[in-house]
Amino acid sequence: MPIDYHHVVFTIPEQLNDLVLRNKPLLYKILFAASAATLQTIAADPRHLGAQIGFFSVLHSWGQNLLFHPHIHCIATGGGISLDGSRWVSSKPGFFLPVRVLSSLFRRLFLDALQEAFRENRLCFPGKIEPLRESAAFFELTASLRRIDWIVYSKPPFGGPHRVLEYLGRYTHRVALDNRRILNVSDGKVTFQYKQYRSANAHKSRTMTVAADEFIRRFLLHTLPPRVPRIRHYGLLAGRTKKRNLARCRELLNIPVESLLPSAALIEAAILPVTEAFRRCPACRVGVMVRIARIAPLRQNSS
Repeated sequence: MPIDYHHVVFTIPEQLNDLVLRNKPLLYKILFAASAATLQTIAADPRHLGAQIGFFSVLHSWGQNLLFHPHIHCIATGGGISLDGSRWVSSKPGFFLPVRVLSSLFRRLFLDALQEAFRENRLCFPGKIEPLRESAAFFELTASLRRIDWIVYSKPPFGGPHRVLEYLGRYTHRVALDNRRILNVSDGKVTFQYKQYRSANAHKSRTMTVAADEFIRRFLLHTLPPRVPRIRHYGLLAGRTKKRNLARCRELLNIPVESLLPSAALIEAAILPVTEAFRRCPACRVGVMVRIARIAPLRQNSS
């Protein structure tokens, strides 16, 4: 829709990384649910926006150095339908929701769900986190996490719907590391490029060399468990009610249908750079690969 879209990132403290890594299906579910409930609750609060918003959430589990760093990216509508359904409520220009309020609620919802999972014996504690099997150690950890600030980051709004499309094309299905960042593979070692965002020179590229088996270990940390989706939709964009919700948005915003749909030119502009990157020769970056044949899939005889 031709409105502002906001980018909100929910991150859990690093003290939970080992627990999440060994309980991915359950704790990814809790991470999605806690972040989504936080956005919907605060947006619906009349003291803030007082509206039902729409958003989709994308799970990422990596940092630039390929170590495990689970977090959720949310792309949300800059406004929504009022709670009585009578009007469209727009967010303030350049501002979405207060991050300190989001952080506090996200922390509470996540830790409450985590403690409930512990009481119901749904968590596993293999290897180095085995001591957390004991109630005293587990609840000491969660109590300490309630006393610290959790990071919720709200980025400046996208520059219009076309920027959202560009994000969708480039980042929603990205993996932990693309080939362009791999600089060298030789002598059983891999050298790759990364950025250290917490440093003073956050946008300056650095290089790291690790043993090949360590590189493979880091990369495989980010494989998704079976049947765990990376992207989920909520609120106005939830699958079952999206069609009806968007029709109501169209009515309240008083804009024609064609304004809600991206043009073919806009889609091509957003997706073309991504497809072109895949077609470039990985060695010289100049030549373009050309398909000369299509190989039919091999079908095995079921008998």
